[in-house]
Amino acid sequence: MITNAFTDPADHRSRRVHTRRRTTVLAASLVLALGAVPLAAPAFASPAPAQTSVSAKGTKTGPDTAALEAALKNLPDKDGTFALVRVGGTDGGWRGSAGAHDLASGRAADPDARFRAGSTTKVVTAAVVLQLAAQGAVNLNAPVQRYLPGLFPHTFEPITVRQLLNHTSGIQPGDGLGDTFEEVYTHRFDTLPPRKVVASAMAKGPEFRPGREQHYLNINYTVLGLLIEKVTGHSYASEATRRVLRPAGMRDTYFPGTDPAIHGPHNRGYQAVKRADGSTEFLDVTEWNQADRWAAGDMISTTADLERLVHHLFRGDLVPRPQLKEMFTVPSRIKGATMSAGLQRFAFEGRVYWLKSGARYGYGTVVAATRDLSRTLVVSVGATDAKSEGMNPVTERIARAALK
Repeated sequence: MITNAFTDPADHRSRRVHTRRRTTVLAASLVLALGAVPLAAPAFASPAPAQTSVSAKGTKTGPDTAALEAALKNLPDKDGTFALVRVGGTDGGWRGSAGAHDLASGRAADPDARFRAGSTTKVVTAAVVLQLAAQGAVNLNAPVQRYLPGLFPHTFEPITVRQLLNHTSGIQPGDGLGDTFEEVYTHRFDTLPPRKVVASAMAKGPEFRPGREQHYLNINYTVLGLLIEKVTGHSYASEATRRVLRPAGMRDTYFPGTDPAIHGPHNRGYQAVKRADGSTEFLDVTEWNQADRWAAGDMISTTADLERLVHHLFRGDLVPRPQLKEMFTVPSRIKGATMSAGLQRFAFEGRVYWLKSGARYGYGTVVAATRDLSRTLVVSVGATDAKSEGMNPVTERIARAALK
């Protein structure tokens, strides 16, 4: 099913442990602060002309353009305010956008807009670590404790760098700024330093012995961010920009740090919330300090830039091929494992895709591609339930149309 593969569990507290049920009624103070924001009339931007390829047997192999257009109809709706889609690959391409730039004006969504890319940041982080491994600065089989002495208490067994990359470390999730939407919304402009997040995870002790299970969590990539800084002597953002963003031509991608704004053209993000009377309102959540997500999910990007990332990465332009294998290798001895270094293996409609999803309040992102780049997908949705445990319905119908 697409539902599980395209949901980003690391943007919740845990894949293996159910989170506290999200509160559906806002606290009285927050309810009073909300104004009525009706959904604007649907806006649809005409897609670029589709490109199709013909196989040796004479059959068309490009994306189903009719299904893609149908997937974008009637936006904005209760599940999403906009959708930006790029389908590419050697068997044909398609681009389309729909929905609203903002609910107040209802004007058409900007197809080239920047957005919070969430956990697709992990693809970049993994690429940086694998570059360091190729250069001999990091040994994937070495314990991370060697590079970050004093970070882990004695309760932790040695954890290899590879185990951080593929989420088999056994480290428990770090604390955030709240467990309910009300709590985190109240603290949305506060700064939670990554080291404090890591310290809270260390205090909990291990969840399981390293290499015994796979538990996809942000904390693994937060520690990898610290590793990158320790080994290089430079900030995570500067190394990721120098080693990945610039070589891939990702000119509209950046790391905001503690800045809550999205700079440059962007569509507004909204979260659907229940008011005390049972009605649904759409709260603007565009401005938000995401510093605690850091190397695990604090990147701002565009669909065009993420498409460039996938192509350069899969072709071996960013990571040497011996180390690139790590991104397409799932731990074989762990039952049910699907995560590799920065990506996830997903079989659908007879094809194997390597993908990454991300979710922040107001924004949901998916990147996916076959290993040979015959089909690629990048989608950004103004998801009004971006932090729910299930997959956003708008994203699901787009993914089904694009990947079949």
